[in-house]
Formats: sequence, C-alpha cells, structure tokens
Amino acid sequence: MTAQNLLVEIVVEELPPKALKTLGESFAALLAASLKQDGLTQNDATVTAYATPRRLAAHITGALAVAPDKAVSKKLMPVSVGLDQAGAPTPALLKKLTALGAEPFAVEKLRRENDGKVDTLFYDSAVKGATLAEGLQRAIESALAALPIPKMMSYQLADGWTSVNFARPAHSLLALHGAAVVPVTALGLSSGNVTNGHRFEASVDPIPIEHADAYAKTLLDKGAVIASFAERRAEIVRQLAAAAKKAGGGLRPVEDDALLDEVTALTERPNVLIGEFEPEFLEVPQECLILTMKANQKYFPLLDATGKLTHRFLIVSNLTPLDPSAIVSGNERVVRPRLADAKFFFDQDRKKTLASRIPALAKVVYHNKLGSQSERSERVSAIACAIVNKLPEGFISAEMVVQAAELAKADLLTDMVGEFPELQGVMGRYYALYDGLPADVADAIADHYKPRFAGGTLPRGRVGMVVALADKLETLAGMFSIGQTPTGDKDPFALRRHALGVIRILTEGALDAPLSDLIDLAAAHFSGTGVEKQLAEFIFDRLAVNLREQGYTAQEVDAVLSLSPQLLSDINKRLTAVRVFVTLPEAPALAAANKRVGNILKKAEEAATARLDPALLQEPAEIALSNALNSVAPLANAAFEAGDYTSSLQTLAALRDPVDAFFDKVMVNVEDRKLRANRFALLARLFDAMNRVADLSRLSA
Repeated sequence: MTAQNLLVEIVVEELPPKALKTLGESFAALLAASLKQDGLTQNDATVTAYATPRRLAAHITGALAVAPDKAVSKKLMPVSVGLDQAGAPTPALLKKLTALGAEPFAVEKLRRENDGKVDTLFYDSAVKGATLAEGLQRAIESALAALPIPKMMSYQLADGWTSVNFARPAHSLLALHGAAVVPVTALGLSSGNVTNGHRFEASVDPIPIEHADAYAKTLLDKGAVIASFAERRAEIVRQLAAAAKKAGGGLRPVEDDALLDEVTALTERPNVLIGEFEPEFLEVPQECLILTMKANQKYFPLLDATGKLTHRFLIVSNLTPLDPSAIVSGNERVVRPRLADAKFFFDQDRKKTLASRIPALAKVVYHNKLGSQSERSERVSAIACAIVNKLPEGFISAEMVVQAAELAKADLLTDMVGEFPELQGVMGRYYALYDGLPADVADAIADHYKPRFAGGTLPRGRVGMVVALADKLETLAGMFSIGQTPTGDKDPFALRRHALGVIRILTEGALDAPLSDLIDLAAAHFSGTGVEKQLAEFIFDRLAVNLREQGYTAQEVDAVLSLSPQLLSDINKRLTAVRVFVTLPEAPALAAANKRVGNILKKAEEAATARLDPALLQEPAEIALSNALNSVAPLANAAFEAGDYTSSLQTLAALRDPVDAFFDKVMVNVEDRKLRANRFALLARLFDAMNRVADLSRLSA
C-alpha cells in the first residue's frame, strides 16, 4: 500500500471562462472525495486544484496504490431460523451464505449477537481494498458527471461513431501516481504522462511529465503555462499594479473581481500591456466607456486619483512577444468602434428629452398580469406622493418626488440602455441633468434602483429615498398580488432583495413612516388581493434574517420583532436596549415573571375586560406591586415616548422585588370573581408596562 502523490489532468478546448474557476475547484474536490470514500487517500490529504483555459487538473497528496481491506459485518437471520435444534445450519442459512459468495463452513465461525430483540447470526468478512486504478476510474467518471457545466456539447471521437458529451472536446488525459501512469480512461481517452503547453509559446509540445509533483513547474518551464488559477490571478493583480505605476500620474485600474476572474480564465501566462484611445471620447459619461471596455473587450480602464476615467487602459494579453506594439495597436484599433458606438448612442439619446419618452412606456410590457411600464410608473408616482404625505411637512418636495418617479423608467427607451441594460438609472440621471432638471431629481432617477444588492449604497438624497421606497413597495405588492412569491431558493423577481431594500431605507434612511401604512399604500393599487398581512410577514422575516446577520441573537431579535414595531428606524435602538437589559442582575427574574404573567393572562377569559380597582387590593404584596407600578410605569413610559428605550427598560428593574413577592404571597385564581378579576387587571397593567420596548418573555431561558 505505497503512498505517492497523485496527479490527474484533462486537456480540452478552451473552457467557458466565467465557469472555469468553479469547474477547477469542483473537479479537484469531487475526485478527492471519491478517492477518500474508497479508502485510497488519508483524511489529511492535501488537494490542489489547477485550471487554465485548456485544462482541469488536481494534485492529491498521499494516494495509496491499494486501499486497505475493509471489515464487513453482515446480519444474516435469527439463530432460531438459521440453526436447527441440533445446532446444524438450516437450508435457509446455507442459501444465504451461498448468495453472499461464502463457502459453507463450521457454524461456530458465525458470530452470535443480540440485536436488541433476538439472538442473531452475523457473518464477518473482509472486502479486498480497491486498487488505485479501480478507484480513480470511478472517481473520474463520477467527477465528470457531476461537474457544474453551464452548457454541455456533444462531439464525435476519431472513430466517427462514438459520441461524447462534455463542456468542450477533450484531447488528452494524464494520470500519474508518483512517476507511474495509472491506467484509466475518460471521454474516449486513455491515460498517459504527457500534456500540452501554451498554444503558441510552449518550448516543447507535447510535454512529458516525469512525476506528479513536477507538474506545475514543468508546465511553467516548458509549457509557458501558470497552471494554478489562484497564482495566475495573483500575477495579473501584480502586473496591473505595476503597469498602472508605469503609466504614471497616480493612475489605478478599475477594481472588478468578476472581470479579474474572467481574464484569469482567458490566459495561461498573462502579460499586462498599456493602451490608449482618443481623449475626445471622454465627453461620453465614463460609466458607458468603462462598461463597454470591461464587458466587450475585457480591459481594465485606468482612473486618476479622483476616480475620473482617463484615456488609458490595461490589456491582459495571453502572449508575451519581444515587441508587444502589434498587440497594443491591435487592441487600440478594436476598442475605437466600441467607444464610437457609445458616443453615437449618447449623442442620439440627447436629441429627445426624458419627458418626451414617457408616453412610449405604454408600449413596454412590465408584466402580462401587471400591465405596462407606463402603468407601473403611475403606480410608483402615486405611492411616492402618498409617502410624502406621511412624512413631516416640509421634509421633502412632493413636486420633485413625483417628477422623479414619472421619469424614473424613461431611460429604458434610450439607445444607450438598450445596448447596456446595466446602465438603467445611470443614464437617466445624465439625460435629466442635460434636460436641465434639478440635481435632486436627476440623482433620484439614478438612485431609485438602490440598494442594488445586499450591502449596496442607499439613495443619496431624500427624493431618491422616497422614490426607491415607492418603487420597491410597488414591486413587492404587485408580485404578491399575482402569487409570484419566492419559494425555496427560487426568487426570479428578486423580492427578497426588494424587501431588504425597504428595510434598509426605513432603518438607515431616517424615514419615520409606519411600515403597515406603507404596505397599505402600495397594496391599495392592487385592490381585492389582500396581500397586506402576507407582505408584512415577508418583510419582517427578511428583517429577522438581516438582524441576525448583523450579530444580534435570535432571542434578542424575537423579543423585539414579536411586537411588530411599525417604525423600523427604531429597531436598532430597541435591540440595543434589550442587549443592555439582559446584562442587569434583575433581567432573568423579570423575563421569567413576564412569561408567567403572559401565560396567566392568555388562559383567563375575564383578563381582557378586567379593570383595576385599587379598593379591591387586599394583600400587602399586591398593594406593594400596585404602588411600585404607579411609581415605575410613568418613568418607563416617559423614557419610551422620548425614544430612550434603554432607560425605559432599565427603569423596570425596580419591579423585580415587588413582582417576586406578589407571586410568592398572592393567589391570583381565587374563588372570589371580583378579587380574581382585579388581580388579572393588575397583572395586565404590569404586562403592558414591561413589554413596550420588547416582549421580555422571549428572553426567558
């Protein structure tokens, strides 16, 4: 059972770049998992994934030539069934042993053990360990079948008859255990010890690999290939920084992890070069130029120290010639038509105002059950106007809000957004400013999509906050009204993101409008659907998840949200107050007492209508509790009304002793109906006083 390091590689045509990183990691992980299951690797085996545009490979340490034999115990049958009265094997037992491939043998070799019910016969044997060739064959087949390939293709092998399905046509298979070839097959290929290097710059091709551990170095030295995706990516980052420094002027490349992964997947030995275009193209909004350079050409635009686009960019080439001028000039020649298109779209779009495009939104379908974009814009405008009426007078200009809401979707009809949908909102802002509209309106047009993702920035002004809130509420209410709610992992309309956007705008944007009122405003435009309760529950569920992700405990979140507080801007203050409260020595006893009070009041029918009559207070402990409430409750309520939730809860700590004494010395469920009802009323008053900030019973262990 000699342990050696294992190397497996499949060389293929160029793999889909956006999937390469995942494919490489999955291939290595699936291979290793299968080999481990067969006992061919140790638990502490190190797995290294390699992935280039033309290969998937994995290096696994400590692979065994043969797995250890595995002890197997097979439950046969009860002793009373397998052995006759004389202790001889019955025909049933002999038949079972034959089916297992075991020769009949002396009965005493069978193990007897009680299985919890009866004495049972067990057959113990050893299964011979798999050879590496057998295990690796299974591992390769299962790994290839389970790879997350975006789109499979079918191609024929050289025999002209056999078809193979894989991401791209495969050309060679390498499998080395130390220096020895492991005989396996895959995708119509038989394993060997050779691979291919860089398509144009390899010094030797094909390249023999002498040992599994020599793979990466041999590929680099003879094949001009950096096999590791991570190392290649780090090299690109290093070269980008060096090239930007060489360009001078404190320039820096645009940061984009997705683009960085993609160019890593497009190159085997990257070479970063500097290109430039005519400065007059900079008259076009830089978002357009940056997007076309990144999306279409995979370039890294260079920004100055203020974040403004310059006329220079970085090219990540897969070639390293002595004279790179031809590569640079070729890329410069290719990028010009792209930039010229962007300039043409920008110039054409400015010939029409945003307002003039609004009528055409009636021809753009939003959803077949929810009407056109024009109808949607009208709903958003109405909701936004209604939100303004819920806010303090003078807080925001209703005229600007309505204007921004009406124009928010107009840029969907521009040539630029038609070419680059990612720029919706962004281009609307530029065109609004060109039309002479106020900056607050223009900013709101761009920002009404925000936050675009979890952790994304919020709208930059009050107008944008209101329009963004209205837009998200309209989307949520509309989709809920037609039954398009998220299910499991499926959320095609990003409703969870919209709900989180509503939450963040209300909690971080200082819009003090009750959530229930906002939901009612939105739902009113989809009459008869009754989505208010369902939508409120959905938003509170997302809020609970978000708060737990921020570090609050499930108990803290449950205590606050169980009261369904409608001003979400208060949530964090309530949670802070709860967190301080639980540190008080009185907190556990008060939380437990609060839970007890709640349970008593739930079971008592007369508790809901009972009224406290001080004259009926008889026991010293109930009189003391009433007096304590008269003293503490006004202070706690005053702090609550002032928004000082921490002080409100801290004030309640003074109730611990009178509450404990009440439960020790007072019988609540007495036979006297009036006395019982009065004590229920006292407990109800206590319960109300204690649970304004949060339901303290939820803090009870």
